Amino acid sequence: MIRLKDVARQAGVSITTVSHVVNDTRRVAPDTLERVQRAIAELGYRPDSVARTLKSNRSHTIGMIVTTAHNPFFSEIIRGVEDHCFANGYSLVLCNADDVENKQLAYLQTLLDRRIDGLIVMTSRNGPAFLEALRRQGLPTILMDADPEPGQDVGVVNDDSPLGARLAIEHLLAQGFEDIALLTGPEDHPRSRERLAGALATLTAAGIDTPAERIVTTNLLAGGGFDAMQALLENRPRPQAVFAFNDLVAIGAIRAIHEWGMRIPDDLSVIGYDDIELARYLTPSLTTIHQPIYELGATAIAQLIERLEHGRPLDSIRSLAPRLVIRESVESRRHRDSDIGDTNLTG
Repeated sequence: MIRLKDVARQAGVSITTVSHVVNDTRRVAPDTLERVQRAIAELGYRPDSVARTLKSNRSHTIGMIVTTAHNPFFSEIIRGVEDHCFANGYSLVLCNADDVENKQLAYLQTLLDRRIDGLIVMTSRNGPAFLEALRRQGLPTILMDADPEPGQDVGVVNDDSPLGARLAIEHLLAQGFEDIALLTGPEDHPRSRERLAGALATLTAAGIDTPAERIVTTNLLAGGGFDAMQALLENRPRPQAVFAFNDLVAIGAIRAIHEWGMRIPDDLSVIGYDDIELARYLTPSLTTIHQPIYELGATAIAQLIERLEHGRPLDSIRSLAPRLVIRESVESRRHRDSDIGDTNLTG
């Protein structure tokens, strides 16, 4: 086993100097630093990470608990976190909790046993027991896709969901649609609640009442979007347009519409939310609300590392603005009606 004294002998310096280089505890002259790093590489020296953690009380490890890494939205968030961790010399330990509180609690304990320096939580449902456990630990924590939680060393990073919903509805209204169905998420999902509130407020401001049958709850997965769209299409009158609260729901809805032999956007327009990579490759490509997904993850971890490295307090709420991305799945109703009128006049 290669030890510090072996590196010191190879580099021709003291053990203390090697320790400063390895632990980054003091500036070392450039030529000395180069000799030590070369000796480390030649000998294949690897610091004892457990000993370093115990000595410095820092592991340079971040824990992250998510609902599931299989969802492309979460995958892009994770990539933003992981890239920033790697660039700053931190390791990331990822746990998929499936929004099950017992799993969240178990993974929290596992991460604490790993002596993580900070935590990012991106789950749709944070139960009281889990939140209480977080408060007891006092660990620097960023919550994502969640309601703000009071507590020391807790920050929140989200997209501005009410704004995103308003952009989606305003676009549909501008195309001449008034009968708009909303495919929402569960009532206890924070972002879904905000998107529903933003959508309904925008419709109300336009003088449009939305009946209860035009609001269909889904599980925010493609299968949920498919089932919700099937239910809408079984009843008459059918909506003119659909606002799905994420792109997976929109994808499921599009499949159902195709199975009914209807065309998008000719027979029914669809707008999604998130702008996952797949959205641009659908046929037709999906008009959607772009969340800065990668940036959300990068913003969360950047805040956390600033807190750990420089003591900067976490922002209680950091909100990133979404934007509308116009593609092919929404067609202007006014334009279509004009074409029909022109055909009737010349026919």
